[in-house]
Amino acid sequence: MLQNSGQGNATFHHRNAALLSVAEVEAPEVLTSKDLDKRLADALKRLKLPTGLLQRVAGVKSRRNWRSDGDVRTATVDAARKAMDAAGITAQDVSMMVNTSVTREHLEPSVAVGIHHELGLPSSAMNFDITNACLGFVNAITLASSMIDAGQAKYVLIVNGEDARKVQDATVERINSLEKMVSRDDFMMEFASLTLGCGAAAAVVGPADLHPEGHRIVGGVTRAATQHHELCVGDHRGMFTDARGLLDGGLQLVMDAWEDAKAHFSWENMDSYVTHQVSQLHTSSIIKAARLDKQRVPVTYPELGNVGPASLPITLAREAANLARGARVLCMGVGSGLNTAMVELEW
Repeated sequence: MLQNSGQGNATFHHRNAALLSVAEVEAPEVLTSKDLDKRLADALKRLKLPTGLLQRVAGVKSRRNWRSDGDVRTATVDAARKAMDAAGITAQDVSMMVNTSVTREHLEPSVAVGIHHELGLPSSAMNFDITNACLGFVNAITLASSMIDAGQAKYVLIVNGEDARKVQDATVERINSLEKMVSRDDFMMEFASLTLGCGAAAAVVGPADLHPEGHRIVGGVTRAATQHHELCVGDHRGMFTDARGLLDGGLQLVMDAWEDAKAHFSWENMDSYVTHQVSQLHTSSIIKAARLDKQRVPVTYPELGNVGPASLPITLAREAANLARGARVLCMGVGSGLNTAMVELEW
């Protein structure tokens, strides 16, 4: 169980927040796992490892890539415009803009300022980054809802753009390097890097009383297990993961939060469970542990891989066409560190 699982601010209900839109921009280039196997052919032969591991173990058949370095910024801006158009608001209506990307080219300034500028948001629109590994977008939904409930914001724009190409290329180069003589254990530590993909997403959160067509953000729960903060560590040079430790620790954290939430919410029979997309193993483990109906758990990892914080909103954007008015949706995020958050939506 969680250490010191006091309630604090970790269980919350929202009064007047609604998801008004969620949009994605798909990266144009397809990189299949078979393509990666070809790039790693010599190393796999040297390590006596079979091809097809990414498909069989992770369930990732392909992932998407941008064509050039500036594409991720352009796509993030495009996703933001799509979300604002779908919500029926303009740039001048935005009170706050939050960028949740893991991807960044520099430490300062924030990624948010460039997007704020390109969108032509007003100077009154607060803007900043939230970085919390793959959980950032879900955290931003909670923050936006709290700001709206408090009367400190009217419309909040949340954006995310991920570019995994540098990590992909550095990982392939390191695994293939004869000088470094990567071992099987080294290969497995970097295996998760090979599942990463590119993409962009955005959402608008606004006041529910002004938007009866919106999707009410009911509330949720967050929990932390930061004793596991060294299980997955990454930068542009690669992502190094204790896969078994991360799976075990993450699953325990998610299930502890699930059990804690039962005192406040009833999530056993939701119409859809939109999860962060990691892999086949992670998804099936959560389905089994929480006894979910797998038909109610949409997946995008087979075609898109793990798109970091953009994975969950991209999956939600694609699931939206299947959701009837009044459907109950649970967004379930988890990020290395470890942190988890679950947020209920009334569609």
